[in-house]
Order: sequence, then structure tokens, then C-alpha cells
Amino acid sequence: MVINLSEQHSLISNWVAELRNVQVQQDRMRFRRNLERIAEVIGYEISKQLAATDADITTPMGTASCKVLKSQPVLATILRAGLPMHNGLLNYFDRADNAFLSAYRKHHPDGSFEISLEYISCPSLENRILIISDPMLATGASLVKSIEHLKAYGHFQPLHIVCAIACTVGIETVQQAFPHATIWCGAIDNELTSKGYIVPGLGDAGDLAYGTKMQQ
Repeated sequence: MVINLSEQHSLISNWVAELRNVQVQQDRMRFRRNLERIAEVIGYEISKQLAATDADITTPMGTASCKVLKSQPVLATILRAGLPMHNGLLNYFDRADNAFLSAYRKHHPDGSFEISLEYISCPSLENRILIISDPMLATGASLVKSIEHLKAYGHFQPLHIVCAIACTVGIETVQQAFPHATIWCGAIDNELTSKGYIVPGLGDAGDLAYGTKMQQ
């Protein structure tokens, strides 16, 4: 399932517009905050699909019957670009466990690249809800490789994927690998360059959030 939250106008489409805007992008703090806010709204929407249980809560005046999450999810993200969206999800799922991966594109002189994954910090995922965030779903290669590596930590179900902008190519790649995943995105673009960048996209989310990096 793919849920494009820009199909109907909302604050998310306004935040996506700011993420794309080359003038607004110069404000790194606002860029990070817009990613965070998109993830917060998506987190709220995801919570509606998660199992709940009844709990008796003691108040100063008596006892209230409330619905609460039956179990807490595991929030995963891909360093470094995924950190703002991870923070947004963690603002809402504030009792969640967390996982971090260092998947990145390792570029070659001919312009091609491969996905390098050198670090994972993860709790047990056995019978856990997994929500993984990455702002740009371009080719889908890094996301698929990351999720495949997470399988070593247990069988997770369901799987939710959170991104700000997705490309149709990346969506298809992820759906082929994980047909039961739910993909949540702020917007969907159809074009991908030969170097794997989304058009019109927004550029390099990691650089815009945290500054440019040296390529090795």
C-alpha cells in the first residue's frame, strides 16, 4: 500500500513545498523542522492503524477507561539524512525502541555507485512493529538493503516506511521486495536521473540538513 499525503491539500503539502524551495533550503533549521513535522503527522496517521487495548487509568477523581497502544513500535532510520524524520516519529512514539543504520551510496569514478552498509544498532525485532524512515526514496536500493539486514534481528510485522518524497521507481523496487509494506510519503515524483536523484525532488536531504560532505 502506498499513501501519498499530498493527494489532498494539507499542511504536509505546504511543508513539502518549503523543502523543495531553494530559497527556504538555505535555512537548515527550518529544513530539518519541516522533515520532522512531516514525520510527526505520518506518525499520527500510522498510530490509527496500530492495535490498541483498553486500560483503566487512575485520575485524581476516579478511574477512566482509555485506549492505549497494545505494543510499542521500533523506529529505525538511515544515517544521517533520516535523523530529522526519526526525531519527528520519536516525538509521537516517545516510548519506542530505536534502530540506526549507516547505509550510504559509495560512488565510483565512472559515476556508478553501490550501497555500503557498515553499522547497525538494533533491538530485537521479533514480532515487533517496524517503522523505518528515510527522507528520499529514490532508487530504493539503500532502503531495501537496510530492511534486508534488519531481518537478522527478528521477524517484524507490520512494516511501515516513512519518507518525505518518493520516486515511482523506488516505490516499485520496495514493493517487489516487501509487498506487504505500507509506504507513507509527503509527495511522489516520477523522474529519476542517471545518478539516482529524484526530479524535481529537493536535492540532497542530508547535505541540506547537516551541511555538505566529502565523497570518498
